[in-house]
Amino acid sequence: MASLDFDRVTLVYEGSDRSVRALDTLSLAVEPGEPVAVIGPSGCGKSTLLLLAAGLLRATTGGVVVDGEPLAGPRLETALILQDFGLLPWKTVEANAGLGLQVRGVARAEVRSRARAALERVGLLDFAAAYPAELSGGMRQRLALARAVALDADVLLMDEPLSALDALKREDLQDVLLELWQRRGHTQVLVTHSIEEAVYLGRRVVVMTPRPGRVATIVDNPGMGSPGYRASEEYHERCVQLREVLAEEGAVRAETAVGGGLA
Repeated sequence: MASLDFDRVTLVYEGSDRSVRALDTLSLAVEPGEPVAVIGPSGCGKSTLLLLAAGLLRATTGGVVVDGEPLAGPRLETALILQDFGLLPWKTVEANAGLGLQVRGVARAEVRSRARAALERVGLLDFAAAYPAELSGGMRQRLALARAVALDADVLLMDEPLSALDALKREDLQDVLLELWQRRGHTQVLVTHSIEEAVYLGRRVVVMTPRPGRVATIVDNPGMGSPGYRASEEYHERCVQLREVLAEEGAVRAETAVGGGLA
């Protein structure tokens, strides 16, 4: 599996009348096969972080290194689930699920087999012949997940992949993601606003500062993936710890802003 390193990454979005510094000298190393969750306030650059890791954005300064090689653009071995799902409206549900495989040149019969197996796993096989416009928001989110499940990626990047689902379906698909990682051992970066989801799916949880985004702290979560973890005392303690870290980080930033020293 591939390592993923952000080396003092700064990303500035240049607008017509102003510039927005989304990330500022952010450094983070993700080990091969490690599942990491990223959490922080809205607008702190979490999605930007994933787009950089996918090779869809280039850093203003610094860089991203994947498996020891500087990332110069998108790579076939990386799968990305975006907030807007990235679905093609003119393709069927089955075709969307197999799109990544098709791009990789996989044989048609295997594409169909793996796409249908992924759709069955997320509960969408009965809608294989439908189109994205015929699906609810939660179903489209499951379809985006199915496309990632179908791939044999060594890096899986996810931007709020389960946010449109109800609580029970969300927990079910969290289990799908956990099983997928346990089976394949890929490197995984999950961006989420859910503390519980971050603790359930991240061996380490990275807490980011408000914009411009930097790493505020990293919470180790060694019990992640162990049997019955969601019901364990360790899981609930880690959720409480993460809430305290987020509250403390917010208080510190507020004090800095009042003092006039906010970057």
